[in-house]
Amino acid sequence: MAVQRVSAFLQTLRSSLRSLALVAMALVLSLGLVACSGAQAKPPTISPADLEIISRQAEGFLAAKDRLPELATLVNERDWTFTRNLIHGPMHEVGREMLYINQRLLPNERAEANQRADKLKAALADLDEAARQQDGEKLRKAYIRVASGFGSYAEVIPAAALS
Repeated sequence: MAVQRVSAFLQTLRSSLRSLALVAMALVLSLGLVACSGAQAKPPTISPADLEIISRQAEGFLAAKDRLPELATLVNERDWTFTRNLIHGPMHEVGREMLYINQRLLPNERAEANQRADKLKAALADLDEAARQQDGEKLRKAYIRVASGFGSYAEVIPAAALS
């Protein structure tokens, strides 16, 4: 008699577990179907207000970039004083402009933009130091890194901010 009760209990338990498993599977499938309903997630975009700020800061950055030929002439002539004057004058705000641009980029773009900005700022500091030391070879190498840094950083500026 006890064996029959245990057997009946196990039958009931199996039936309940089977029902519970079917309910769980139905729940998982329905949640999966809802999650894959075909609704396309919009890719993140830069807001118009942020794009306006980036555009304004990009103007200053590009104005400094446009002075590279002048800087190249000063480097080639080994004009220590005017090289430093150009770095501390018209190119002085480049770091701040890149900071404001980077803050308004999409989150997944910021790390790369910060890295490129840091390289450009370091190259400008090296150029300034080479001019201060009046070291022509260091000056030439630092200028190459500065020109490359401007080109590299310009690539992270959204095209929509440049029009």
